[in-house]
Formats: sequence, C-alpha cells, structure tokens
Amino acid sequence: MRLTDIKNGASQEWQAAGYELPKFDIDTVREKTYREPTWVHFGAGNIFRAFPAAILQDILDSGKYDRGVIVAEGFDYKIIDKAYTPYDNLSLLVLLQSDGSIRKKVIASVTESLKADPEFENDWARLVEIMKNPSLQMISFTITEKGYSVSEKDLKNGLNPTLIMGKVTALLLERFQTGAYPLTVQSMDNCSHNGDKVKQAVVSYAKEWVAQGLVPAEFLAYVQNGEKVTYPWSMIDKITPRPDEKVQNMLKKDGFEDTETIITERHTYTAPFVNAEETEYLVIEDHYANGHPPLELGGVIYTDQQTVDKVEKMKVCTCLNPLHTAMSIFGCLLGYELISEEMKDEDLRGLITKIGYTEAMPVVVDPGVLKPEEFIGAVLERRLPNPFMPDAPQRIATDTSQKLSIRFGETIKGYIERGLNLDELVLIPLVLAGYARYLRGIDDVGNKFEPSPDPLLDELQKIVSGLEIKQEKQDFTCLKQLYSREDIFGVNLYEIGLGERIESMAAELFAGTGAVRSTLHKYVVNR
Repeated sequence: MRLTDIKNGASQEWQAAGYELPKFDIDTVREKTYREPTWVHFGAGNIFRAFPAAILQDILDSGKYDRGVIVAEGFDYKIIDKAYTPYDNLSLLVLLQSDGSIRKKVIASVTESLKADPEFENDWARLVEIMKNPSLQMISFTITEKGYSVSEKDLKNGLNPTLIMGKVTALLLERFQTGAYPLTVQSMDNCSHNGDKVKQAVVSYAKEWVAQGLVPAEFLAYVQNGEKVTYPWSMIDKITPRPDEKVQNMLKKDGFEDTETIITERHTYTAPFVNAEETEYLVIEDHYANGHPPLELGGVIYTDQQTVDKVEKMKVCTCLNPLHTAMSIFGCLLGYELISEEMKDEDLRGLITKIGYTEAMPVVVDPGVLKPEEFIGAVLERRLPNPFMPDAPQRIATDTSQKLSIRFGETIKGYIERGLNLDELVLIPLVLAGYARYLRGIDDVGNKFEPSPDPLLDELQKIVSGLEIKQEKQDFTCLKQLYSREDIFGVNLYEIGLGERIESMAAELFAGTGAVRSTLHKYVVNR
C-alpha cells in the first residue's frame, strides 16, 4: 500500500487494515481550490500536517466545505521535494493514543505544495497569483517563533528579502497593488501573543520600504491599521514528535510502504507519515478581515483576544507547563529519561497531580471556553503517560531559569493578590528547592549529570557549588543569592516568607544519597 495508490480505488485493502480514507472527491476539491483559494499555510512541517491540515480533512469529509489548503515552505525547500511531491501531496496521520494503539488517517486536504522563494519561478508566480485572488481569506504560519525574526541586513534588501517574513510582506504588496483586498495573517505557532509578532515583522518591512521610497505610504497603512489586514492571536497545543521507529514498524506490518524517515540537509526530520498525540487544542481570536475557512467545524475555538490570552495563561501557569518543569527537575535527579516513564512513578505522579489540582488550581486563570479541570485531566491521564511520546525531562529542563517566574511565580503572586495563605503551598516550594539540587548536577544515587543548557547555568551553579550531598549539617545561607532573585522566580521569595522554608526543604534534598526520593515521598504523601 502506497499513498499514491489512494486515487486508484484500492480502498478495500486500506480499510481492512484500519486506515481511514478521504470521503470526498480529491480532484474536485483540488480544482475548486486552484480556482478560488481561501487558505495558504506557510510552514510545511509535521505540525501542519498533523493538526491544521487534519482539521480541514475532517471538515471536507463532512461535506460541509469544498476547498483545501495550499502549503508553502519558505525555509527548507527539500520538504516539498521529498515529503510532498513524490506522494502527490498526500500524507498519513498516525495518532498516538495513550493506550498504546494508533489511529491511521490519510490526509488529502493539501491541494498544492509550493516553495516560497522567487528563485523557484513557477512556484513564486503561483503564490503571487493566489495572493492577488480576492477569494483568499487567510494565510497562516507554523514556522516557529524564530521564523518571525527580522534583520537589519534583510530590511536593506529592498523588495528582494531573503527571510520568510520579508517574502510574505512582498506577497502582501502584490495583493495591495491588485486591489488592496482584505486578508488575515494568522500565526498558529506556539508563542505568546503570536499575532503581534507577525504584525511587528510585516510592519517593519513595510516601514523600511516606505522610507526607501519603494512603496507608497498607503501600503504601510494597509498592513498596519487593522482594517484590511488583521493579525489574530492564537493558542495551539499538540505534541508532534519526529517520525517514530515503533510507528514505522507498526505501519510496515500493515503493508504500508511509505515509511522511510527523511532527513534534509537542514536537519529537518520528516516522513510521508506524521505521528502525533491524540490531544489537541487550537483557540483563535475571531478577528478576520475576509472571513475564514469553517475550522470551527473541526474543533477550533473562535473567541476574543482576551480569552485567547487567558487560555495561554491557564496552560503556561497552571495546567501543563508547571507540571512539565516539576517532572523535568525531579526526573533528572531520579535518573529518568522519558516523561512517560516518570508517570509510572507514584511519587512523581502524585507531585504533579497535587501541584495542579490542589496548589495551582485556586488561582487558575479560567478562560471559560476550556475547563481547566478537564485540560489538566487530559494532561495527567492521556498526554504525559502516552508511551509513544519520546519527550525527556532533560529536554524540558532546558532554559529552566527563564521559565520559573511564569510557571510558578505567577501562582505565588496569585496567592498574594487574593490574600490566600502561602502556607498552603507545599509542593511548589519543594520544586523550587529541587531546582537548587538540580543545579548541583548530582543525582540521587550520587552520580554527576550535566544540567541542560540555560543562559544562567554557569552563574547559578556557582551559588550552589559549595554544597555537598551529605548527612552532616551544612550552611545553606548561600541560597539567599538564588531565591531572592525576582528575575528568576517572579518574586523575592524571602520577602514573602517562603525563602526560609525552601532553604529547609533544600537541606533535606541534600542530606545524602537517596535524600531526593525520601524527601519527595514525604511531602507528596503528607500533602
């Protein structure tokens, strides 16, 4: 079974092997989309095929919409050559379920795949043609936060930019010159206030081009004033790992042949299939200038900007990110290499369950459109225990000093602002105490380990360098240099009365080999 066989009517074999096939006529949708495109997506990576394209697939299958999505790649053009063109833009989505099973679905919602660079003349001409079409409603992005960067050098390249946001601005200029048609520029990247990042990049190019006399001032107004071009915020959440060997083997047993892992010169890992967790969330600010494809039919939540911000804070401050950080710190100390394995540890599972439901939930930001209790329930019951998720505590521990103020400091400040008793916080202080032990780089059996990369790692390790892993008493006052840092924790922990308690917990964690486990167990059980 190969993806290119799909249109030849060989459906019985696929269905017998448990593969979900498109329920719409692929050629009809492609023809309609070619004439009257509504959606172009920049970023042909795995998350696009696993989430936005899959949402549209479900809508097309329902018969309630008739146009697909055109994908454009502006960074790694080999993705188009190796993962799209040979397979007629079809791909296989493998949903990795927490019970160890998989769900297999052929994705046919992508109607064209293009290289977003004038060097590829035909593809660029097609993109210009699409941008000039009044039917186009939205261009969207999954290009990572780095993709929105702007350089002074590229700004000076005039109308021949090399960075993706410069190219997008050049395409917007084509739309402006044709009729100044309305359009929405939609980030779907996992970064806070992502719509503002897109707008800032586009406006930077437009301002420079106006200053150079290359475009009229009206073009700047077109992309800046929010009437013709809008930049909604969004919150996206779905884990999409690299192609997994276990998944490849399961597909091969079915007789599916398109299982090769593709590694490009730019170190992109992709394949004709994409594997992803089953849980997903996409919440978007409903601020569209020319309408949008009916993604709400596929589960996308449209709301106002304030609510999108609340969903982001719920996730980052309470229901997911703090739990990840707690598991990363103690996972490294206890020698774990997989988050899913940590979830089998009763102490670690109890730690994050009680942090989420007991300590953080009283000050959770409730967005209304998603229930915090249900969100965290999915994290604990389906997402973190998923055996297919190859996420490691060592990866999550990267840049921890930059994360603590948001992931725990906001909860602490929430207690203060609401007049709640800080003595009710037990396990969050334990995690912060564990951070000092983590910085020391010695695990619970006494072996050295290398803490993950962090911009403050060398500076903070010097603070704890004199602390030993031993049962004898030692002076922990050096930790005042750490726990008084508002830039790291969001508050001076001594000024609010938590510093001494965290010091005491740290002393327990340093009290010899096995102290991490015994201290963790003690506080989790008694909480």
